Amino acid sequence: MRGAHVSLTDTGAETLPGPLAPDRTGPRGSADTGASALLWDSEETLDLRLPAEFIARRAELPDQAASSRDADLLDGIHAWGPTSTPVGVFELVPVRVDRDLPLIHGWMNDPAVAAFWELAGTRDRTERHLRAQLDGDGSSVPCLGMLDGTALSYWEIYRADLDPLARLYPARPNDTGIHLLIGEAAHRGRGVGSALLTAVAELIMERRRACTRVVAEPDIRNTPSVTAFLQAGFRCSAEVDLPGKRAALMIRDRVRHELS
Repeated sequence: MRGAHVSLTDTGAETLPGPLAPDRTGPRGSADTGASALLWDSEETLDLRLPAEFIARRAELPDQAASSRDADLLDGIHAWGPTSTPVGVFELVPVRVDRDLPLIHGWMNDPAVAAFWELAGTRDRTERHLRAQLDGDGSSVPCLGMLDGTALSYWEIYRADLDPLARLYPARPNDTGIHLLIGEAAHRGRGVGSALLTAVAELIMERRRACTRVVAEPDIRNTPSVTAFLQAGFRCSAEVDLPGKRAALMIRDRVRHELS
């Protein structure tokens, strides 16, 4: 993200940048959290000996690494559950490549989507984009947006404070970012996007209590997207230069959410 420029207009913003992460490739990429290990004072550590039976039973349980990773960084999106919206019952469902690749690949090749996501092309290209997140550090989770049981949209919920975006604005710990596309053309321009953005922002605030802000960076040329964020309670805090686009930095605050 060389030569990036940010013009902050939010005069109440903090002055210290958040943690840094490596540059991403395309609309999303994996981020190195740079998180330090938790250190315990050896003088306060108890020497606990677990029963052999307990250890044997624990070894028989399925590997919990992936779910633990998600819970640590994004508080287990898979367990957030459904929520009611003015347009139907909505739920975020983490992507499974074997099940969801054909659908997402088709959406990425829709000209209206490709103009801003720049992922049109072969199925392999879409798969690489998904696996970069699924096989990464858990700081970004690709999801299908299910509306009344039908896959209607694609989302990427990510830790903005661990993303290269954090270099360009005064990030706070646990800032959570959103990328969104409405996959079905029939549902675009009808208020569905703003309704779903509102629902997801509220889900994030409810499920991630440590998160005080939800952020997004739609292409400033994408007027319908910027408008949808504004209608969903976000404010335009700044304009930032990202690889391949000039973006509107949209922020929705927890205070605004809880007072609405």
